[in-house]
Amino acid sequence: MRWLADECVDAGVVAALRQAGHDVLYIAESAAGLTDTAALSLASNEQRLFLTEDKDFGELVFRFRLEVPGLVLLRIDAARPHLKRKRLETVISQIGEGLLGRYVVITETRSRSRPLPA
Repeated sequence: MRWLADECVDAGVVAALRQAGHDVLYIAESAAGLTDTAALSLASNEQRLFLTEDKDFGELVFRFRLEVPGLVLLRIDAARPHLKRKRLETVISQIGEGLLGRYVVITETRSRSRPLPA
């Protein structure tokens, strides 16, 4: 799968995705300081799922109707990086390509999903 990882995403999560064979563009490596709207635009232009730990992106997508192929929000304590990787891996294995067109929130114990605005 093709991902755009927000600058705030734990580098270990990015490394784990890459190790699993995903194509990951990491804003911290290639475009540090990119604005939120520009990040979503990049994800849309490159048809990449957007991975973030910043809940403000939900507002940009639902309230302001900015387009993105898919949005995954990790809401797991920064002190638990291993759990972040494990929970994301679980969701990817369960949903796979179904992440496209969805807003998925992943917490320590569950995940929830809803369609992105058309």
